[in-house]
Amino acid sequence: MIPQNIPKALAIALLTSLIASLVSAATKYMSGYLSVHLIISLQYAVGLGIALPMLLRNGRGKKSFATQRPGLHLIRAITGLISYYSFYLALVKIPLVEAQLLRNAAPLFVPLVIFLAVGIKIPKARYLPLAIGFIGVIIVLRPASGGAGIWHLVGLCSALALAASMVSTRLLVHTESAATVVFYYFTIALLVSLPLAILNFSSAPLKVWGIGLMSGIGLYMAMQLYTVSFRYAKPSIIAPISYFGVIFAGFWGWLFWQQVPDTATYIGVIFVVCGAIITMWLPEDSKT
Repeated sequence: MIPQNIPKALAIALLTSLIASLVSAATKYMSGYLSVHLIISLQYAVGLGIALPMLLRNGRGKKSFATQRPGLHLIRAITGLISYYSFYLALVKIPLVEAQLLRNAAPLFVPLVIFLAVGIKIPKARYLPLAIGFIGVIIVLRPASGGAGIWHLVGLCSALALAASMVSTRLLVHTESAATVVFYYFTIALLVSLPLAILNFSSAPLKVWGIGLMSGIGLYMAMQLYTVSFRYAKPSIIAPISYFGVIFAGFWGWLFWQQVPDTATYIGVIFVVCGAIITMWLPEDSKT
């Protein structure tokens, strides 16, 4: 068992959010030229092209591919793929900051997933920051005024799948190396998404393919950092830090698409970030 190192885990999680927000911005741009299926497969192919040499560099040969938990790798890959599909589909239809906020609502679902998966209840102190984050989501969506639509619900599905991916990743890193976890994730996800990508192939300007290449590298980096962070802390600690990705997404949305959030969105973002900060200040015995 690797001892917890919460400051290190939080720093890695914050860097992951920054890189992931850049990948999201790149994906939104590419969606004007390529299908979501093709974008996902392209990113996963690039990620796998990096992950395979990284796995083999340890010199263990075939032993590098050994795993004690193939079923859990499958769950992690499928939930991660569902999360990205849902997120990318929502990203095409709604502003970047709203899609990112909905995806980053995953911490709201982590306690439920943990309870269903391993029967562990989250200490009551953990529910305060999660509730604050949920209020922020409600403020942004404004369901009473008809602000929420089908694509917002798709974004929430991304959060649920991401929560399951977080929990399965935490369980995997007890017995698997980060390189092994990332390799199997990219391999399984690519095999599942490739047929749809082939059926929906289309041409695009050279710069779009270049951005796709860079986004694939960014996705690999985000996945590697994301996986490593769970070696040092539990999902219920790390997950709320993803809220900071909303701030990054808001900046990219403003910079590239002149999407200026309204007052309600600003208030909602403040709520979700406050929830993350409170999580960081909770006593250690409250961080399950």
